[in-house]
Amino acid sequence: MKVLERGQEFRGHLMRGAQGCQTIHSACRMPPNSAMPTQNQAKIALPQVRQILFPTDFSSCANYALPYAAAIARATGATIVCVHVVEPIVPAVGYTGLAEPMPIADITDQLEDSAERELPKLAECEECADLNVEEIIVHGDAAAEIVRVADERKVDLIIISSHGRTGLGRIIFGSTAEAVVRHAHCPVLVVKPPQEEEPQKE
Repeated sequence: MKVLERGQEFRGHLMRGAQGCQTIHSACRMPPNSAMPTQNQAKIALPQVRQILFPTDFSSCANYALPYAAAIARATGATIVCVHVVEPIVPAVGYTGLAEPMPIADITDQLEDSAERELPKLAECEECADLNVEEIIVHGDAAAEIVRVADERKVDLIIISSHGRTGLGRIIFGSTAEAVVRHAHCPVLVVKPPQEEEPQKE
């Protein structure tokens, strides 16, 4: 019995000690960290993505960035604005091997007709199912036109491939993507295609 009484008395001291520690702990409480948000502070609002600009020259390298644009658009409810730039044709100087070169105006018309056929295919692809997709064809320098369209449409994000195909009237994406990153007034996501799909340097 005496052992039990002593045990009970010992437990009583522990309980009183724990209660006393509460006062000491509250007195030693650290001041709140101003860097940490509190419940009373308003949460920082994340930027909204309403429009995504997707430049393309219709190559597999350029369109490798499309699934990224589609995934972000689906997550944010944004509209994808697909833009293709028909660059000015520079007349060939010297011997070209063609008896009767095609007029530049005809080549430009063919490039625009091709773009009008290819752009709707992007909107109909599996990645863009149930998404709002718009199509734009513009003429001029690729990087300058991409930046101009982005400014005029007030897009929130540009998603562009780091590479594309080269050739007559086609976007050379290596330099174009770099120029877009430097001059765009909105965030730019540059998607690098797999190495096996990148165009080989000559």
